[in-house]
Amino acid sequence: MKRVLLAAVALSALASNAAFANAELAKEKNCLACHAVDAKLVGPGYKEVAAKYKGDKTAEGKIVQKILKGGSGVWGPIPMPANPQVSEAEAHTLAKWILSLK
Repeated sequence: MKRVLLAAVALSALASNAAFANAELAKEKNCLACHAVDAKLVGPGYKEVAAKYKGDKTAEGKIVQKILKGGSGVWGPIPMPANPQVSEAEAHTLAKWILSLK
């Protein structure tokens, strides 16, 4: 029983660290200049994005493309610029993190 409990604690810590690390990646890549986790700034809050795409199996790819190439018209009149400072792997990490928010 102790081993199961220790494993659960370890997994929880890893998940928490992963979420923190991805928030740090968003900060490092300047995403948080226009987005917040739970409030609209220039662009939508990440929780709002997660809610919009809930259940959409293609959501990660859509968000990755939006991060990399930018876009407009989905969340209002202000366009999202492309983010050449973000690699495709980083965009996938960010998209997974955004979609994990509740």
